[in-house]
Amino acid sequence: MSAERHLRAVPDAPSDGASAPAPDVTSLLERTALGDAEAYERLYDAVAGSVFGLAVRVVRDRDMAEDIAQEALVEVWHRASRFDRSMGSARSWILTITHRRAVDRVRSEQAHSTRMRAHGVREEIDSAEQDAVVNVMYREWESARVRAGMDSLTERQREALELTYFKGFTQREAADALGVPLGTAKARIRDGLIKLRDALGGER
Repeated sequence: MSAERHLRAVPDAPSDGASAPAPDVTSLLERTALGDAEAYERLYDAVAGSVFGLAVRVVRDRDMAEDIAQEALVEVWHRASRFDRSMGSARSWILTITHRRAVDRVRSEQAHSTRMRAHGVREEIDSAEQDAVVNVMYREWESARVRAGMDSLTERQREALELTYFKGFTQREAADALGVPLGTAKARIRDGLIKLRDALGGER
């Protein structure tokens, strides 16, 4: 799954005043562990707001928090099979991943600042420019990994993922663009994600 994909807004509550039933995050995570891409989409929507909120509280920078939240949600997809409901709730497991990544980022930033001071750097570095460079480098690295992993997919799977995860198409838009039924497009996306996850997992 590409890091170029941005966090989506949490869906609004129903306008008729009725409360929508809370999603079963544990069930969705366990289905995600089996490679269910649709379950992951629902899980993503259910927890994205909480993940981003926690990241903001730790790093106190919204742009950096968005990167951390994205990384955490990608890790959830890759490591869903490691979740054990006997050890706690699915939401807590996901937020633990987020907190660890946020703390690691803070430590990394602090270590970088310490090294810069130790080497006698006097010139003031614009923090916004520095973050931009780091973000670009990370996205290029992650994109290269995903592109390499996509070489393992069939042409049809690759086309479906190119549309949905690189060009931002919805599943229905991808189906229309490919000229196939929605169910067929979903199957290609799901099978492609499973194969891509296995390919990227082998690199770790």
